[in-house]
Amino acid sequence: MINFKMKRGYLFFITVLIFMLHLPFAFARSNEFRINKPAVITNTATSAMSTMLVLYDSLQLNVKGLSLSAYQNAVKGYEYLKAKGKISNESVISIIDFTKSSTQKRLFVIDLLNKKILFNTYVAHGQNSGQEYANRFSNRPESFESSLGFYKTEGTYLGKNGFSLHLSGLESGINDRADERAIVMHGANYVSENFIRSNGYLGRSWGCPAVPEALSRPIIEKIKNGSCLFIFGKDKNYLNYSKILNS
Repeated sequence: MINFKMKRGYLFFITVLIFMLHLPFAFARSNEFRINKPAVITNTATSAMSTMLVLYDSLQLNVKGLSLSAYQNAVKGYEYLKAKGKISNESVISIIDFTKSSTQKRLFVIDLLNKKILFNTYVAHGQNSGQEYANRFSNRPESFESSLGFYKTEGTYLGKNGFSLHLSGLESGINDRADERAIVMHGANYVSENFIRSNGYLGRSWGCPAVPEALSRPIIEKIKNGSCLFIFGKDKNYLNYSKILNS
């Protein structure tokens, strides 16, 4: 009887000992899972934001006239389109900041790989979008207004305005009628400092983002075939209804 009780006590002691030896490892695995997973997500988000702000600061884009709001929205949309496979040329992004006067150089073409500004120059808005400032925007044919939002650059052609670039509007109801409206990038003689000196504002297009004639080919050759073009303006409706920016 005594031996039986001793054996039971011995087995109980061994069971408790084994349990106590394994207990720290069980908690260690649980804590590792719960702590490490959120840390990776947080670090990734912080890193992406830091990289974006560092590039904005290092290129002195604020000094050159690109608003932080335009830049942040452009980068957010660019990352979204890249993740969705909507753009094929990821090395460059073009940003037009229509919150600025047309007398300012408000087109920025940025090399994201080499982290440098390739072009910073004048760009026209539509004649019915405003005179010095663009403050009215439309997706409607024959409106002669500019359309905001994200575009993908396509192929080139020779037309009545010379060497030109097809643009595909990527935002339904906002700029997706760009092809129907013949909204393209091209050079124009009214996009010049001479025109600004004579009139106090830049010449205007029929809705196309027209650029200086001397720079049209170099710019188009650099951004053609699948890069991201973003046109930003003072328009709360766009910011509220853009599915890309609100994704």
